[in-house]
This record gives sequence, C-alpha cells and structure tokens, in this order.
Amino acid sequence: MNGVEDALRHDSYDDGTILGLLRSVRTIAVVGATNNPARPSYIVFKYLLDRGYDAIPVNPRLAGHDVLGVKAFARLAEIDRPIDMVEIFRNSAEAGGVTDEALALDPLPKVVWMQLSVRDDAAAARAEARGVTVVMNRCPKIEYGRLSGEIGWQGINSRRLSTKRPTLAGRGFQRLTIGTPKG
Repeated sequence: MNGVEDALRHDSYDDGTILGLLRSVRTIAVVGATNNPARPSYIVFKYLLDRGYDAIPVNPRLAGHDVLGVKAFARLAEIDRPIDMVEIFRNSAEAGGVTDEALALDPLPKVVWMQLSVRDDAAAARAEARGVTVVMNRCPKIEYGRLSGEIGWQGINSRRLSTKRPTLAGRGFQRLTIGTPKG
C-alpha cells in the first residue's frame, strides 16, 4: 500500500476487527488516566476495570498513587507485567512519543489504541511495521458498549440488532458483555 491507502485504512474499522481486539486483550495501559471523576479518561478507565480488564493507569503526576485502587505508573516501561494494549489518552502531538514507548516494551503490546480525535499516521506505520495493530480516533468504551448492545439500552442507536438479554452484573445493574477474558 502507499501512504494515502495506509492513512485511509484507519478511517474506518470493521466491527469484527474491533470486537476481536477487545476480546483478545486483557491488560490495558491507559496513558493519561486520571483520578478526577469529571475527566473522560477516568470514566473510560473505570469502565474498562468494570468490564474485567486489567487496566493500569499511566500518568507521571499520579505515579505511586492509586486510581480506583490500581497503582499508577509514570511510564509504560515501569509497569511490572506484559501489556496487551496501550490506550493513548493524550493529544495527537504526544501520540508518537507514547507509541515509541510502547514499541520499546518487551514483549510488544498487541494493540496501540488512540482515543477519539487522536491520530498519528507516522506512529501507526511504525507500530504496524513491528506487527502491532493500531486503532485511531476511537474509544474502547464506546466500541465495547456499541458492540455488546449495552449502549442500545441507553437509547443510543448502536447500528447492531441483537436478541441478547443483559445479565445482572452485581449491585443490581444490567450489563451486556462481549465475552472479554477474565484472566
């Protein structure tokens, strides 16, 4: 493919691909996670934890402190276990540096996922050249909710029809799942 085709490939993603990624990962480093409940990165971090992912906050200002009971790290390299997915909750200008940090890990993560409005085609090309799958300008919380049908229970059109019934997921809340691994 040429540069234009590579860039266009990241404009849309097949539902099966996104579903497969969300089912295949267990440990997610959330770069830019915060302990401020009003921030989107906190909401996404909490959502991932609630869905059974081993979510790890990465934020230099919070290093050594807990976010929702999980120890925060300053950098990806400090995390004490392999990471399946690096979720980048930083702006596009910082995405390349975070991607390069992810590419310095051993073992490499399976996925580098850039949050809504975050895009760096050059960083994506570097990651893909190393065999890492890249998703840009998408939110794993939104994609999980849409693909599980959970978002439809809130009156939002998920573009998916399902006869799946939600299960009671503790504390009286109904929750649909995509069958993420429970470790």
